[in-house]
Amino acid sequence: MDSRPPDPQQLPPSATVPPPRRRRWIGAVVAILLVAGVAGAAYYLVNRPPPDATAGNGRPGGQRGPGGPGAGRAPGGSSGAGPTVTVGMAVAEHADIPVMLDALGTVTPLTTVMLRSQVSGVMTDVLFKEGQIVKKGEVLARIDPRPFEQALMQATGVRVRDEAQLEAARVTLSRYRTLLGQDSIARQDVDTQAALVKQLEGTVISDKASEAAAKLNLDWTRITSPVAGRVGLRTVDPGNYVTAGGTTGIAVITQMNPIDVQFAVPQDRVPEIEARMAQGAKLVVTALDRVRATTLDVGTFSTLDNVVDTTTGTVKAKARFDNAKNTLFPSQFVNVKLQLRTINAAVVVPVTALRTAGTGNYVYVINEDRTVSMRNVKRGDSSVESVVITEGLKDGERVVTEGGDRLKDGSRVQLPTDAPRTGGRRQGAGTPQSGNGAPAGSGTPAGSGTPAAGGAPAASAADGAAAPADAAAGERRARRAAPDAAQAPAGPGATTPPAAVVVPAAPAAPNAAAAPASPNAAAAPASPAAPRPLPTAEQRQRMLDAVKDEPEQLERRKRFLEALDKGDPAALERWQRMSERPRRQAE
Repeated sequence: MDSRPPDPQQLPPSATVPPPRRRRWIGAVVAILLVAGVAGAAYYLVNRPPPDATAGNGRPGGQRGPGGPGAGRAPGGSSGAGPTVTVGMAVAEHADIPVMLDALGTVTPLTTVMLRSQVSGVMTDVLFKEGQIVKKGEVLARIDPRPFEQALMQATGVRVRDEAQLEAARVTLSRYRTLLGQDSIARQDVDTQAALVKQLEGTVISDKASEAAAKLNLDWTRITSPVAGRVGLRTVDPGNYVTAGGTTGIAVITQMNPIDVQFAVPQDRVPEIEARMAQGAKLVVTALDRVRATTLDVGTFSTLDNVVDTTTGTVKAKARFDNAKNTLFPSQFVNVKLQLRTINAAVVVPVTALRTAGTGNYVYVINEDRTVSMRNVKRGDSSVESVVITEGLKDGERVVTEGGDRLKDGSRVQLPTDAPRTGGRRQGAGTPQSGNGAPAGSGTPAGSGTPAAGGAPAASAADGAAAPADAAAGERRARRAAPDAAQAPAGPGATTPPAAVVVPAAPAAPNAAAAPASPNAAAAPASPAAPRPLPTAEQRQRMLDAVKDEPEQLERRKRFLEALDKGDPAALERWQRMSERPRRQAE
């Protein structure tokens, strides 16, 4: 019998090549694992907590890193549903909010006059200064009047001559009529003389008109202001020849008081404005500067245009201002605020508290347990800073104004007014305890409540020993003191409590040693921790650079450094813990 292994080339194909169905099953499993990994990575990137919230979650007792106090912990030391987020807060309150209509307006003067000469001649005098405020009828310039004076004298002479001829013709006509009554003259001569009198009367009337025109031209050599206002820049200097009706003119006069502002209002607001005007209400209009920081003037609404601009869907409107301080300048662009009405006793919140989603508007309401609830609300009119909530919110409820983009329904928050949580546990929390509050591993049975030998309670602080401020420091010192306590001889029935550790709250605190709970048991005295120096400039910069991409955490770090410089005990204690952490990790 041949014991040689069979040749692979002689085996059937089913023995060397896996079936296609198995390859497909393996490929499907690999694809599913790949998709699951990508989904898990995406979920982690979206829901991962900030660095301050995850600095010490893996340590027992809720120890935290330098990112911030209490991150990721619920009150009482239990872990919450997610990281704690520091948010801004505002209280919903009743207030009177004005309904304002904002628009961009242009200052338009009531009258703008181009000062032109009405006669031709040489300008001899300019009696105004550029930018001067002039009155109506004030003389501003003069043109050489001598040619016009001569023309007036000539027109007066012609009139006087023609009036004398008219008088002579009238006397002759009177004589002719007397002779006609005596039948001494022909009627034709009388009629001819009567026609001559009428002709001369017409000539005299024409002469009077010519004389009046000459007087008018002489008056026009004195150029006066037709309106009260401000004179612009002069375009003609004295000595130049000006012509009647020149296109350039001499200067431009603009009326400054009062003055109008023209702006546009949405066509949907026109019925409301018309209704208010029909009631006789004077709508207050405020003109603001470009950055809305300064109030230029306050006026009243004047009128609306009679047609809607189809390209913009707005209607032109005008408001009139006294402009007593000349703060409004012609053709100036201003921000206009038209107050339509005032809503009294409305529930208002800051505009930043209102958020919008696919289901509508909502706010985050802060509960008493420092969790938030998403609540749908109905908004009303709004101003620049506040918005009216007509439904869904009550007076006195607290809402989130800043940091809401990192929240969801049920998230835990921390307010800026909340006191920062300390890094260590409370008194007696540095070491795991049994049911009666005694440290685990002590001679006192758990749940017995029996004091230790010598009459001193095992877990009492009446001996003057203070609880450690830092859980990690207390545990480390307890471990160092444990061998000494184990070597001390114990009397019959006596128990040996662990050594109590005293950590001073400040560098100036007196040294304290824990008294042993039993005279038969020796307690290892604890030496006070030496004060740590303040962080150097390099350490400060590293602490700030670590959170430079997170504005809220960066602000908390800055406040922490300021508290260190001021000597705040809580800040100094926290810096001491932060300084001891690398040494504990090395141990």
